[in-house]
Amino acid sequence: MLHLKSDKTIYQFSDQNEPVMTVSPGATILIETMDCFANQLRSPEDKMETLDWDRTNPATGPIYVQGAQPGDTLKVTIDKIELNEKGTSVCGEGMGILGHLLKDSHTRVIPVSDGQAHFAPGIDIPLNPMIGVIGVAPESGKSINAGTPGHHGGNMDNKMVTEGATIYFPVAVDGALFAMGDLHAAMGDGEIGVSGLEIPAEVTVTLELIKEKAQTEPVLEDRDYWSVIVSRESLDQAASDATETMFLFLKERVDMSDPDLTILMSLAGQLQFCQVVDPLKTVRFVIPKGYLGQIEF
Repeated sequence: MLHLKSDKTIYQFSDQNEPVMTVSPGATILIETMDCFANQLRSPEDKMETLDWDRTNPATGPIYVQGAQPGDTLKVTIDKIELNEKGTSVCGEGMGILGHLLKDSHTRVIPVSDGQAHFAPGIDIPLNPMIGVIGVAPESGKSINAGTPGHHGGNMDNKMVTEGATIYFPVAVDGALFAMGDLHAAMGDGEIGVSGLEIPAEVTVTLELIKEKAQTEPVLEDRDYWSVIVSRESLDQAASDATETMFLFLKERVDMSDPDLTILMSLAGQLQFCQVVDPLKTVRFVIPKGYLGQIEF
């Protein structure tokens, strides 16, 4: 198996990044990642005030996928996630939804073992290991900070991006230039305090190429659901665009009239928050596979 270490990182998704690995479609790679703070906050004494903000949200990569061209789709299957033994979560003044109620910054280092985050005596939080930052380079000449989500993926902070899921990214530049990082051991929808349980990890992914089937936004598939992931300046716009994106995705694949598809989405679909604290807000529209029959990307 190919192995990519966490010292090969980017902080911007861009076609100007030199690939650190070149693979053929179908390759499986073990990717080491730092946490979103580039492992700078590893004890309660490490504070946000001392953080080097130029080294936040590092994504390991980028990986050049041979044959990938604009208009194609990069299919990323998350085969396995292995977490470090401890993670870090922060909150503070001016950060997140409740930052106006807080003073100074606060760092919690939380042990992780036996499928639990040991938050405090008597409070063990079940782990939901997930990838916060994952994506490809945007269109040529454009550079997007790794802390910002968008059409290319990026910092979507979607807790469905987890082991067993497959994400389909629209390829915008030759080679796709895939990268990922910002693992969370646990996070609630919204990530309201500005961080999940940020943790270094090792992630095994398989990269495949689908020719000439690019969607406008990332699409996620797991055992039970199809979902689309949309990031916009406001939650209202993200919710509206996610709904329309799912409608158009299904319209191409499901033998159903537009009115019936609209009603099905209204009865069985779910609009859910991913995160509300990044420069763009991220929403997913989720619908169970069982209502759709056998469909393919």
